[in-house]
Amino acid sequence: MKTILVVATAVLLGLLTVSAASRHPDSLQQQIVAKEREELDALKTTDVRTFAALIADDAVFVDGRGSAGKAEVVSHVTDFKVLEYSMDEIRFVPLSEHSGVIAYKLTQRASAHGHEFTATAYASAVWVERAGKWLCVFSQETSARSQ
Repeated sequence: MKTILVVATAVLLGLLTVSAASRHPDSLQQQIVAKEREELDALKTTDVRTFAALIADDAVFVDGRGSAGKAEVVSHVTDFKVLEYSMDEIRFVPLSEHSGVIAYKLTQRASAHGHEFTATAYASAVWVERAGKWLCVFSQETSARSQ
């Protein structure tokens, strides 16, 4: 819970702070959206190694089941495959020159434990560049309500 509050505070401070990243938000946004797509593409090709390499060791993921760390998330995707996905309604907020948060509508067709399904969720992720490598440090998904 403490980590989630720290990340939420960082997001809020990023919204209130004019950073150097705001001078080139498109480039930063493009980098972070590309990393998020790379993570989803790794799930599409069942490349767990690449998926895991994109996640910080201290990352926190949150969904309807609660929060989980990197090891738990990686273990959950071993029998999960994205068949196709789309990212729509993408919004971006730079937090610094080397970090940002994206939020978007994720629609996916996937399979898990031999069962195919479709799902729509609202997702957000915080990406940070550490030692020249982009890593996801926080991710959250909320199932979309049917309208």
